[in-house]
Amino acid sequence: MARTLFCLLNIVAKLCFFFYHAIARNTGFTIDLIRRDSPNSPFYDPKNTLTPERSRRHAHLGLNGDHFIIKAPSFNVRIPQSHIFPDNGQYVMKLGLGSPPVDIYALADTGSDLFWTQCLPCDSCYQQKNPKYDPRASATYKDIQCQSQQCHLLDTVFCSARPAIPNLCNYTYGYASASLTQGFLATEKITLTSNTGQPVSIPNIVFGCGHNNTGGFNENEMGLIGLGKGPISFISQMGSAFGARRFSQCLVPFHTDPSISSKMSFGVGSEVKGPGVVSTPMVHLQDPTYYFATLYGISIGDKYLPFNSSGTVSKGNMFLDSGTPPTIVPTDFYNRLESEVRSQVKLTPIDDPQLRPQLCYGNDIQAQGPILTAHFDRNADLKLTQKSIFIEAKPGIFCFAMVPTNSSGSIYGNFVRTDYLIGFDTDKNVISFKQTDCTKQ
Repeated sequence: MARTLFCLLNIVAKLCFFFYHAIARNTGFTIDLIRRDSPNSPFYDPKNTLTPERSRRHAHLGLNGDHFIIKAPSFNVRIPQSHIFPDNGQYVMKLGLGSPPVDIYALADTGSDLFWTQCLPCDSCYQQKNPKYDPRASATYKDIQCQSQQCHLLDTVFCSARPAIPNLCNYTYGYASASLTQGFLATEKITLTSNTGQPVSIPNIVFGCGHNNTGGFNENEMGLIGLGKGPISFISQMGSAFGARRFSQCLVPFHTDPSISSKMSFGVGSEVKGPGVVSTPMVHLQDPTYYFATLYGISIGDKYLPFNSSGTVSKGNMFLDSGTPPTIVPTDFYNRLESEVRSQVKLTPIDDPQLRPQLCYGNDIQAQGPILTAHFDRNADLKLTQKSIFIEAKPGIFCFAMVPTNSSGSIYGNFVRTDYLIGFDTDKNVISFKQTDCTKQ
C-alpha cells in the first residue's frame, strides 16, 4: 500500500512538473532583476551600503560622457563605462547554466546581444570570485560547428585554426575601449527561477563560452546577458519557446531598499496593457541590436524644450539601454535642460568639489523640483518624478541624473525608467509604457 501511494505521488509530481513547464513555455514567465547593490547580488558589499563611500561612487554618475565609449562600435555615443561604478543602478539576472546547473549572475544589457560567461580552462581571464563555469562538467554542453547556422547568428565569428579543436565556431565580442570576450559559441541548457519559485528550463540556448576575457570587468562579474534585438540575443532565442519575441521590465526607484527586486517578464505574459498605456514605434536603424525610439523633446513644468534647437528630429534619436544608469543627451540639449531647471527651482545649488560639474541640490529638491515630461513619437508622454531625475549622490545631496555628450547618439537610461512598466515587442515593433509602482509588482 505504501509503495503504491509513493508511486502515485511520484507520478503526480512529475505531471505537475510537466504541466508547469508546458504552461510556462506557452505563456511566458517573470523573474527578479537584482540590483547590483542588493544583498542578493554578488556585487553586494555591506561596508559600502548607505555609506559616504557608496555615495562617492554615485557622485561620478554625471561625469562628462565624452570620457567613455559605448559597448558596441557601431553606435556612436560616448557614455560612462558600466564597469567603473560597482553599485550604480545596473541589474543582474541569476540563472543556472548546464547540467547540473551552475549559478551565473550576469549583467542584464539591452545594449548587446550575446550571452556569455567565463569558462574553464581560461587562457586569459580576469579574476572572478565565484567559480567559473566548466563545460566539461555539464552533460548538456555542446560545441557549435563552423558550418552550422547557429555559428552565423553572430557576425564576429571565425573558424578555429587550432589542430586540436578543428572546425569550432570562435567568437570575438567587444564592449568598451578595452573590454573584450573571446571564446567558442556553444549550446547549453539554462534554468531560470520564476517569481513563483518554480524553475523554468530552456534547452539549447546559444551562448559564448569565454576563454579570453579582458578589460574593464571586475571580480564579481560573471558575464553579460544580451537582451538586444539581434538574432543571437536571449530575447530572440526564447521567442519560439514562449510564444513571442517580447519582454517587459519594471525597475524599482533607485532610492528603494536594494533588497526589493525589480521584475522582468518574457513571452506572451509580458504585454503592457490596460488604462494609462502609451506606446511609441520601435525604430530600426542600421544596427539590429538596439531599441531605438524617437524623442521630440522634454518639458520642464510647462516649458517645452525641443531635442534640437532647430526643431528637427532624426527618427530613432534615443536608445533605451538597461546597461546605462544616467540619461545621455547632446550637450546643446543638456545645457538648455539644466538652464531651465535652474530657472524653475527656487533653491540654491550645492557646490561640492567631488560632484562638479553636476547640478545638485539638497533634500528639498525632492518636494520642490519641477515635473519633467519626456515626449516620444505618437504622443507617448512620460512624466518623470523627482526620485527618477534627482539621484542621491551623497547623503542629503541629489544630482540631476542626465549627462551631456558631444557624440551623435543619446541614451534613455535606467534612472528615468524607474516606476514604469516598459514593454519591448520586437514582433510588433513597438515600445509601451505604463506608470506603475514597481515595488508592488
